[in-house]
Amino acid sequence: MQIGYARVSTDDQDLALQRAALVNAGCTRLYEETGSGARRDRPELRRMIDQLRTDNTVVVTRLDRLARSTRDLLELAEQLNAAGAGLRSLQEPWADTTSPAGRMVLTVFAGIAEFERALIHDRTRSGRLAAKARGVRFGRPASLTADQLELGRRLVEEEGRGVRDVAKVLKVHHATLYRALARIETDPARGMS
Repeated sequence: MQIGYARVSTDDQDLALQRAALVNAGCTRLYEETGSGARRDRPELRRMIDQLRTDNTVVVTRLDRLARSTRDLLELAEQLNAAGAGLRSLQEPWADTTSPAGRMVLTVFAGIAEFERALIHDRTRSGRLAAKARGVRFGRPASLTADQLELGRRLVEEEGRGVRDVAKVLKVHHATLYRALARIETDPARGMS
């Protein structure tokens, strides 16, 4: 069975052209929705995927109606494959996983996407290492300044006040102060991180 999926981005747009093309292509069931293709939580798309059966073919007028990025397209194609279903685009004849040539093209795209992800990962890792070497700190900023931490330490250790009370004075959660004080005990230079 051929199942059509149609999507427009805004309520101002009309699904009529996509609907007509999908019906002309032989789709006996249509799933239609309005929303950005970048959104992953598209209810009609999810419902369609959940109801797919072996040997169904999902038909779209153009691939950008199904996914906005190569990664999303490949993930969706993998979900369809896992359900035993195929994918076919009316505007992009090479995008037809029901044929050996279409599966090969999609496999090549998957390899390129994986290569691109690996390159991005390597560049990001190299950039982080270089930034750390320059002294850049990553993560959330410290909740307590050095002065606040010293005041907190004095109030707890020298004046004997409770950590919860001191945390209220410093306007931080008591767990934050506990962690900072524990870091001072193990490594005084790290107390602020």
